[in-house]
Amino acid sequence: MSKKFTTFILIAMVLGIAVGWACNAAFPDPKVAGQVAGYISIITDTFLRLIKMIIAPLVFSTLVVGIAHMGDSGSVGRIGGKTMVWFVGASLFSLLLGMLMVNVLHPGSDLHLPLPDAGASTNLKVSSLTLKEFVTHLVPKSIIEAMATNEILQIVVFSIFTGVALASLGERGKLVAELADQVAHVMLEITGYVMKAAPIAVFAAIASTITTNGLIVLWTYGKFIVYFYASLAILWGLLAVAGFLVLGPRVTSLLGRMRESFLLAFSTASSEAAYPKILDQLQRFGVSKRIASFVLPMGYSFNLDGSMMYCTFATLFIAQAYGIELSWGQQITMLLLLMVTSKGMAGVPRASLVVIAATLATFNIPEAGLLLIMGIDQFLDMGRSATNVVGNSIATAVVAKWEGELGTEEDAAPASSETPDAALKPQHA
Repeated sequence: MSKKFTTFILIAMVLGIAVGWACNAAFPDPKVAGQVAGYISIITDTFLRLIKMIIAPLVFSTLVVGIAHMGDSGSVGRIGGKTMVWFVGASLFSLLLGMLMVNVLHPGSDLHLPLPDAGASTNLKVSSLTLKEFVTHLVPKSIIEAMATNEILQIVVFSIFTGVALASLGERGKLVAELADQVAHVMLEITGYVMKAAPIAVFAAIASTITTNGLIVLWTYGKFIVYFYASLAILWGLLAVAGFLVLGPRVTSLLGRMRESFLLAFSTASSEAAYPKILDQLQRFGVSKRIASFVLPMGYSFNLDGSMMYCTFATLFIAQAYGIELSWGQQITMLLLLMVTSKGMAGVPRASLVVIAATLATFNIPEAGLLLIMGIDQFLDMGRSATNVVGNSIATAVVAKWEGELGTEEDAAPASSETPDAALKPQHA
């Protein structure tokens, strides 16, 4: 079934490109093409809404159960500390790699494109990205509101408090923990139904994008796109090497298991779409349920490696396009600023662009430069989302290894029928 699913995703991507190209040729008027693309994207939008419908209760229930099973707040603090050490290190490394690659490749030089007027508006709100706003935003005003808006970071904070409270209650908390475990089973069962529509959603996502932009946009920005994906490929390799240092040869098996999740995130340009699949495969790989359900949700807020690299890459690309020279000291300052302002970007619409816009304003680089990359952001977001899958799956497995809670795949397979991830394959199917 796994190989068939991957094949269906790849076929859907090819068909999407073909249909998108045909629609773009048939409807040369950008306004009409946009309307056609809007109707095609209904399928993708519906699929992503179905995924978002699942994420909040799934994150909450699995995280609460995982923390409750840890037994004490000391375990939570220890595992959380190890997790953040990896996340901070990976984030700094991703930002640094993006900075180095853009300085070596110079994608913004000799663009041969008309530059947007420096005073042009991008209509992006950047004021909410201050440190004060980020810190206060960590704590939800209401868990209902946080779930309604899919604020993953806020859900994680509330879930940690709930899990620790249940663990401290001992026997009295077991009933609620069991209820949360059953909720996780139900959510993963629903995921099994939703995932059947993934190939159709992938087809619609690709077709819609090509219908609007056409293949010509890939040619016009070919150098930038090729350089960015080459940089991502280097990041994938280095993340795999980092994983190898801890996991050994098993990292190859882990990455193989993430093939479907990688393709799903890439083709839909959404890391969230792959979340249930990643959770399932991590447990089948041997990661204990409590580690997977604790580390993975945190990764969706603190370990967006692809998005982090893009922030430095795109910001310096725009500076190069306008002929603005930034010293190494300024670039290091920018890197550290992005390290702070980019946290919690998950769930924010066009989050990477918003973070970049705030950074441009700080360093007196024309914000209008964002208009240079807005047209191809969908294609770039595909790579960023797929990279986030690689980074978070390796991070979760590494923390499990550090905690001594990484079993063998053989041991995990028989247990899978007793854990929520088995619900990804409906029993009656």
